[in-house]
Amino acid sequence: MFNSRKTDPFFMSLHKIAENMREAVHYANDFKIKSVADLKELSVKMKKYETDGDNLIHELIVMLNKSFMTPIEREDILALAIKMDDVLDGVEQCIAHFEMFSFTEPDDSMRTFMKYITKSADEIVSAIDLLNKKDLPSMRKHIIQIKDYERECDEVSRSSIKQLFLNEKDPIRLIKFKDLYDQLEDIADHCQDVANTLETIIMRNA
Repeated sequence: MFNSRKTDPFFMSLHKIAENMREAVHYANDFKIKSVADLKELSVKMKKYETDGDNLIHELIVMLNKSFMTPIEREDILALAIKMDDVLDGVEQCIAHFEMFSFTEPDDSMRTFMKYITKSADEIVSAIDLLNKKDLPSMRKHIIQIKDYERECDEVSRSSIKQLFLNEKDPIRLIKFKDLYDQLEDIADHCQDVANTLETIIMRNA
């Protein structure tokens, strides 16, 4: 089923989706927010990444519909692509909420969330590269790392929300912070969903 002599176009498509997702996550993580105008600039850029991701998903679906044979189950190819797109959509939505709230003061917890999400995005691309090379066993270390980062984000979520309710007296600020913490936790969960899908692919093709 796996032909090692050349890269399959479906794997190339998955790689493009993964790279677009990673680039978007890194851009969001590295962007310095100092003003409401910065938020607008960042939101527009994230929307561009999200649109590019949607176009890549559409191209993959067209390929799947036209192809009789696929290197792995077509349902697994599509599921993996959609799970990676969920990560990108989550980041775009989170940044949109930053702009909607005119929120220019990300705290240490938010930065820690993004640190682990960015690391997870890197691990996803590394795993997809190994899938392209048909090296399924080596993918496991990246899957484990993604899940470790998700657990770290769980801890950040619990501690940050606990401190928020203990210390924040302004109900509007509390709502804003809670919303953004929850969205960042959701992105980490989406990364874990990618890891779970990769695990399924390994199990079915080992």
